[in-house]
Amino acid sequence: MGRVEVAAAVILRDAGRFLLAQRPAGKVYAGYWEFPGGKVEHGESAANALARELHEELGIDVEHAYPWITRDYDYEHAAVRLRFFRVTRWRGEPHGRENQRFAWQSACQLTVAPLLPANGPILRALKLPVLYGISNVANLGEDDFMRRLERALQHGMHLMQLREPQLPGDSLLKLAARVVKLAHDYGARVVINGSVEVAGLSGADGVHLTSAQLMRAEARPAFDLVGASCHDAAELARAAAIGADFAVLGPVLPTPSHPGMPGMGWENFAALLEDYPLPVYALGGTRKENLETAWRAGAHGISMLRGAW
Repeated sequence: MGRVEVAAAVILRDAGRFLLAQRPAGKVYAGYWEFPGGKVEHGESAANALARELHEELGIDVEHAYPWITRDYDYEHAAVRLRFFRVTRWRGEPHGRENQRFAWQSACQLTVAPLLPANGPILRALKLPVLYGISNVANLGEDDFMRRLERALQHGMHLMQLREPQLPGDSLLKLAARVVKLAHDYGARVVINGSVEVAGLSGADGVHLTSAQLMRAEARPAFDLVGASCHDAAELARAAAIGADFAVLGPVLPTPSHPGMPGMGWENFAALLEDYPLPVYALGGTRKENLETAWRAGAHGISMLRGAW
């Protein structure tokens, strides 16, 4: 028996708040809260189903909806495949056309319960910002980088990766301690590339696995936040299998650090993310101006090295 295809909307408005709707009486899981949406009809695309369901349920007309992540879940009554879209623009004011309640929520402070059990990973993914910075001490020098990091934090950077493979262990640990303290002062999170030991000793929020580490990993590292570098379908599959929180996929475009390499391009990037269950950052030649292009290709956001600073 095949899975029931469902299109689900993460309707986003100011400050990252999103809309949850309560399932009405008479439906399975009545009273539970969920992301609005519904079944994809035979011969209908998920995007068209999303637009139809949101018009029927909430009286809004979708203008901008971006494919995001796809999650399979087995309920007692049905096995479903949930295709989530992020909806950033629409016409009309949402209202319950089926007499259902709804509420604007924040992933960090939910005020409604209970939620459908399939939505736990979605709430976790919504805590990830759309921009993911990668350190560049090798080119900038430590003092200049720290100044630029503080400026970026002041302007809203919430997640960064400390990646400085040229530094020996002791030097990396000292730098990590400085970076983590500064980032935490601004409420941002830091993951350490390639070193579980430095991540633990520095008080970082997590670790970012290199592609080689990822393919050797037998289980998820014991950190709150785990990222993974990926370049192909096999590495993406491994990141999902160990339960990483997010992946970084690239290079998408040509980069100064890899002269002569064309990158996979947005079409191949989008093909790799089809039906993928984790949020993914696009990496390689990306700048803030590429964010909407990345969203259209199914990315959660973009990861930048030079452009972040």
